[in-house]
Amino acid sequence: MQISWLRALIKYPALAILAVWVLAGTSFGQERAYIALEPEGVGAAPAIIAPAPQPTEVEKHRFWDRENTLLFGAVAASATADFVVTHSNLENGGRELNPITRVFAGSTAGLAVNFAGETAGVIGLSYFFHKTGHHKLERAVSFVNAGSSLGAVTYGLTHR
Repeated sequence: MQISWLRALIKYPALAILAVWVLAGTSFGQERAYIALEPEGVGAAPAIIAPAPQPTEVEKHRFWDRENTLLFGAVAASATADFVVTHSNLENGGRELNPITRVFAGSTAGLAVNFAGETAGVIGLSYFFHKTGHHKLERAVSFVNAGSSLGAVTYGLTHR
C-alpha cells in the first residue's frame, strides 16, 4: 500500500518537471526560428557597451546607517519580547511550537542563546545582502524577522 502512495507522490512532480522541460525547449526553438527568418541584407546590430549603472544615493549607504540601526533595534526588541513570553509560557507548563527553538527550550540559557543567535543571524544576513548590493533585501530581512517574532509574541500572549 505504501509503495503505490510513494509512486503517486513521485509521479505527479515528475510529470510537472517533464512538462516544464518540454515547454522550455519549444520556447528556445521559437527564438532560433526567429533568427533564421532575419532578412539577408540586415546584419547583426553592433554591440554597444555601456558603462555599468552607478548606484543612486539611496543605494549608497553605510551598513550601520540610521534606518538599519532602528531596524536591528526592532529585531532585538522583538526577539527579547519573544524570549520573555516563551520563557513564561514554558515555566507555566506550555510547550514550544517551533521545532528549532524546541531544542534549546530545556534551559533559560539555551533559550537566550537561541534568540540572541537569531538576532545575530539577521544582522549577518543583512550585512551579506548589503555587501552584494541587495539593499531592499537587506532591510526586508529585519522586517520579516521582527514581524514573525511579534506574531509569536501575540500568539503566546493569547494562548496562555
